[in-house]
Amino acid sequence: MILGAAGRDFHNFNVVFRDNKEFRVVAFTATQIPYIENRVYPASVAGKLYPRGIPIYAETSLEELIRRLDVDDVYFAYSDVSYEYVMRRAAIAQAAGASFHLLGPRDTMISTHKPVVAVVAVRTGAGKSTISRKVALILKRNGWRPVVIRHPMPYGDLSVAVQRFATLKDLDSFHTTIEEREEYEGHIDNGFVVYAGVDYQAILAEAEREADVIVWDGGNNDFCFYRPKLTIAVGDPTRAGDESKYYPGETNVRMADIIVINKVNLSTQDEVRRLERSCLVMNPRARIVTTRSEATLDRPELVRDKRVLVVEDGPTVTHGGLSEGAGATAARSVGATLVSPKPSAVGSIRQAYDKYRNLGDVLPALGYSEEQLRELGQSIEATNCDAVVLGTQADLTRLIRITKPVARVRFEAVEVGEPTLDGLLSQELKSTSAER
Repeated sequence: MILGAAGRDFHNFNVVFRDNKEFRVVAFTATQIPYIENRVYPASVAGKLYPRGIPIYAETSLEELIRRLDVDDVYFAYSDVSYEYVMRRAAIAQAAGASFHLLGPRDTMISTHKPVVAVVAVRTGAGKSTISRKVALILKRNGWRPVVIRHPMPYGDLSVAVQRFATLKDLDSFHTTIEEREEYEGHIDNGFVVYAGVDYQAILAEAEREADVIVWDGGNNDFCFYRPKLTIAVGDPTRAGDESKYYPGETNVRMADIIVINKVNLSTQDEVRRLERSCLVMNPRARIVTTRSEATLDRPELVRDKRVLVVEDGPTVTHGGLSEGAGATAARSVGATLVSPKPSAVGSIRQAYDKYRNLGDVLPALGYSEEQLRELGQSIEATNCDAVVLGTQADLTRLIRITKPVARVRFEAVEVGEPTLDGLLSQELKSTSAER
């Protein structure tokens, strides 16, 4: 049995178990993301050993499933969870009679003849997306042709092994969720092709045809699916200490060639120093880069000194654990007052506040189904405010009708001091070019 959240779990199955007659995978379980369970990992991607596919159950039934399906081994395969959380699942599995496993890079990383720059993170919401976009732009300025491969978010049709996004229309063609759009739109706006899907061996084969270099844009705080030439791990000083408490964020820190300490403008000097010291104890060979996380409003006049509803990036303020994000920061910078959406939230959006107690007076951009999109729109419309601030990178106005004035937040990572990503990447690219 593989415990997952529709990402790492499918990848681990594909590269380790799919055609392996020594194992029989009887089930996946799902958590973190809604609407994943009660489906089937289809035969078209599960392979010839699984002509009926593999059922996906809710992880809440873990103990009962182990006993009912006579499970010998449980493989944990998702990310951005505390060590306590991981070992609690281990205890449940072992108490039910099963062994508990974690697969590592040697088992799951795919090799490629193209250089891979992996951008990963210590926690969800650290600012990894802005860093990955910056890395792609640096590579382009240096004369390379980067293609982005994004950590999987296969929340739709699981039989679609490879997805290629080159235009915003492609997002509609694949019926992408808000979370997917949050990650893809910025790269597309910058002129880059993004690949994602279910089968990352097949995805790699397609990407290699049009890339000089591959940028791995990691999700949650998972480690890379490919064997990287260079690993960049993004840390968040506003949550200093988490780098040694969350799985597999610490793995990323210890593997990193470059550690980016982001959000230095939103943190105290003590927090920044604490994170840097901690990272260097775990990985003294890493180079440290510091960056500001700057969020600006495209239409500040709609927000200045107004009562506003802030819609934040969903994963950041749900399982990422933050109470608010860049939208709230940008709104307050122009004197806006945040209006709590909690009394007006409906359906699954209302339930999110019960599940994620960390959520502050912001609205999580959840849209994993048509019904949830409608509930998000209803929650926005029902909130009494002067304007809406979209702190999510997804343009929600393309998905739902918002009658109130809307201002969007733009994100950028700005380097502070030396060394810089530009300089370190340029050095690495020179050595890679010489090898070629």
